[in-house]
Amino acid sequence: MQTEILISGFGGQGVLFAGQLLAYAAMDNGHHVTWIPSYGPEMRGGTAHCTVIISDDEIGSPLVRNPLGVIAMNMPSLDKYESLVASGGVFVVNSSLITRHATRTDIRIIEIPANAIAEEFGNNKMANIVLLGALIAATGAMPLKDIEDALKNHLPERHRKLLEANIQALRKGAEMVEMVRV
Repeated sequence: MQTEILISGFGGQGVLFAGQLLAYAAMDNGHHVTWIPSYGPEMRGGTAHCTVIISDDEIGSPLVRNPLGVIAMNMPSLDKYESLVASGGVFVVNSSLITRHATRTDIRIIEIPANAIAEEFGNNKMANIVLLGALIAATGAMPLKDIEDALKNHLPERHRKLLEANIQALRKGAEMVEMVRV
């Protein structure tokens, strides 16, 4: 089985970290993985996105055309990637920063106020982790515990004090999937 995921937002929102965390979780559990980051020249404040492919078999190409799961952390990401989500796929939208609803009817749309939820845990920079939790719960790409373990094993030392808050944010995002617009 192969799962393709795209995460997009502004630089500084943790887009690349969320993708890297997903890739680490998959690698730590014996899957084949690609992680390809992309960001504009401004980096912080510019556009950023990454693609992650998780597979039980070798990955033939790292290119992702129609991902099963997409996270849009800001309005430009919604505008750019809504049309690319595979039919039957999952589109997780940060409704804290996105002012319109996605309109496709052939995908599952999950709108979560990720920045507001992250603030409950003391840091709105955890919005990426809230959205990742929602994506994992909605797609079933891997067990949530694998992401938690990856946080424990790969969170940079300078952020270790935020480990428990990140785990709680991840779980809250997963819980939100059942409570939001489908």
